[in-house]
Amino acid sequence: MKNFRKILLSLFISLQIGANYAQDTAAVLFIGNSYTYFNNMPGLLTDIAASFGDHVVHASQTPGGMTFAGHAGNTATYSAINNADWDYVVLQAQSQEPSFPYGQVTDQTLPYAVQLADSSQAISTCSQALFFMTWGRQNGDPQWDSINTFDKMNARLRLAYLRFMDATNASVAPVGVAWKYIRDNHPNINLYNGDGSHPSYSGSYLAACTFYASVFHSSPVGSSFTGSLTADDALALQQAASLCVLDSLETWGLKHHDSLANAAFSFTIDSLNFTAEFQEITEYVDSLLWDFGDGNTSTASNPSHVYLEPGEYTVQLTGYSPCTTVVGTQTLNLEIPFGNVNDPLNHNSDYLLKRITTDTYELETSDENQIDNLQLIDPMGRRLQVNTLLQDQSSIRFQSGKKGPMLVTFTINGQNNVVRIHL
Repeated sequence: MKNFRKILLSLFISLQIGANYAQDTAAVLFIGNSYTYFNNMPGLLTDIAASFGDHVVHASQTPGGMTFAGHAGNTATYSAINNADWDYVVLQAQSQEPSFPYGQVTDQTLPYAVQLADSSQAISTCSQALFFMTWGRQNGDPQWDSINTFDKMNARLRLAYLRFMDATNASVAPVGVAWKYIRDNHPNINLYNGDGSHPSYSGSYLAACTFYASVFHSSPVGSSFTGSLTADDALALQQAASLCVLDSLETWGLKHHDSLANAAFSFTIDSLNFTAEFQEITEYVDSLLWDFGDGNTSTASNPSHVYLEPGEYTVQLTGYSPCTTVVGTQTLNLEIPFGNVNDPLNHNSDYLLKRITTDTYELETSDENQIDNLQLIDPMGRRLQVNTLLQDQSSIRFQSGKKGPMLVTFTINGQNNVVRIHL
């Protein structure tokens, strides 16, 4: 029966990760012990994420009291690691071991933290080891003076988990930092189970909020999932997690490709020449593909593109990296420089230029003025042939054999004028 259940779990996770979810999806494996297991903290993370439209696929390997050394020697842990291409493998040590004396941690904890992180990241170039920074016990650990209060123990845990991160090119979910924030600022919220060590429901909810911010790089503030908490307590826990994670992403090494990749862009339009200049705004992508919405593409960083016709174009920028694909889309409007037939196109006190038919225009001025030297010029500066249909001193009706944007230049009583049209 155990083997059958493992096969089902493996199949479920593979199907979930292979499905066509939106970009805000994370596959997370939790390796730890009862600190993770209590109150089904991974499930709370899933519910918080779902409240924002995000998706978490998760599995856990959390035997009670397990140390990093215990996990490093456990075949079940490696089976879980190799079961899928995880986006994040969360590593949580036994609650006390990272706070022990420096030399003891160096010999008995750090090597196994490195071993587990290396194994996690070896399964895929895009898998990130994420250490679960736990919290000090409610009254510290009486075994040593250096950790016999919450603040002392919590500080040592913080330093140890940052040390694990630095040694492994991994990252940290700073649950212990958020824990201290709540204790300092909201002492009425009890984060502990009755043993003064394990998390209460509030403590697990705080951990889940911290993981949401760490994995998705988004604030959990405003989540509609509050579980059994009051709305005020849930909001305080959400705010603490958001503050402690998002204000210090660099400190915690939170640079995972999937969550930081971005493909956005800005653009400017040269309405005279129907040209758009594009500027990429990208992060954590290796290559780009522009789709200008008219059948043309480019792989340049900041391309310039000439459109042949006015209209509305959907421009899409796709960014590629070994770990993800991200897309940015905007609508570009090249407005037709005239309204309905016979509506004024452009005019001032000296002249009126209007469209007569699809490709026919008429330039008029008052009887006492004279129009001369009418020319059509294309965007390359070339003069185009003008087909004059009617002409007298104060009006000219004309066409051109060319299509596209162009300039009409002319003089009225010796004064130069320029108008843009699109034939």
